[in-house]
Amino acid sequence: MLEKPNISDELIILRLEADYDLRVAQIEFLPLGADENTVVYRVLTEAGTAYFLKLRKNFDQIIVRVPILLKEQGVQAILVPLETNSKQQHADFGEYKLILYPFVEGRDGFSMELSDRHRRTLGAALKGIHGAQIPSELKRLIPKEMYSPHWRGLLKTFQTQIENNTFDEPTAAKLANFMKSRRDEINLLVERAEALASELQSRSSELALCHTDVHGGNILIGENDELYIVDWDNPILAPKERDLMFIGGGIDDIWKNERQEAMFYEGYGKTEINLPALAYYRYERIIEDLAVICEQLLLTDEGGADRERSLGWFRNNFEPGSTIAIAEKTDGLLPKLNI
Repeated sequence: MLEKPNISDELIILRLEADYDLRVAQIEFLPLGADENTVVYRVLTEAGTAYFLKLRKNFDQIIVRVPILLKEQGVQAILVPLETNSKQQHADFGEYKLILYPFVEGRDGFSMELSDRHRRTLGAALKGIHGAQIPSELKRLIPKEMYSPHWRGLLKTFQTQIENNTFDEPTAAKLANFMKSRRDEINLLVERAEALASELQSRSSELALCHTDVHGGNILIGENDELYIVDWDNPILAPKERDLMFIGGGIDDIWKNERQEAMFYEGYGKTEINLPALAYYRYERIIEDLAVICEQLLLTDEGGADRERSLGWFRNNFEPGSTIAIAEKTDGLLPKLNI
């Protein structure tokens, strides 16, 4: 969440004192991420210890159980939640669950250049995640890839909406005009993703535990130069390409050339890439991002200055060499499917 919600800091402090025995000196809202279900803070205690606090709506226990499992299986690039006084990994807080982590002073992959060692470490960590042995009881709780048409259908709905409606709010009007100018490109994105989803559904694929959002903002480098993969809100059992699509996929600016990608795969190890899956996930991520921004800008007038920022993110996908061009390049390596 990018704007501070109307949640009392005093009530949060009281909950931290009751459930974690913390004596809080300061609590600071952090405008990180675009997820409207998640609010994050930096908490500083009277003793000078810093914590990272997450308030999460629509809480699922896999959010805390999966990182603990991975840490137990030797994946070191993981931060696990701290226990409450009652030995739980979260505390109740109205419509939210409250989750507390150690605070890692450092920078994320958006704000610094990853070293070769960082890239190899990230590769090794993802290999450990994809190879994790998951108990059957926990495996039943983790969603499986279904190649859902949800985001594709939503984006098509917004395509229809901009053709049939006018928008008084300036940012919404600019988005609608831009979408009209890129109508054919957007339609092709959806068509290719649908064709690839149909192809993947017709074949059997090995499923692995995937993080699902391994962009630079979720790669944290601490002051000790150690790398951590954070934000385990949406793990899924899917082809490993669900995560590997980020490596060179243009979602962020941390993979600028083939050499940097090669450093990642030195850590990950030799593996066979499922190209249809890689192309599908690159298209699908673009479609999801576009649809989420449409929700933000076309369905509400809220967001203030964040609205123009979101519009910029929407447009950036269409720039030369950006996400759409990369997805199309990946798709171009495949024999064309009938669509």
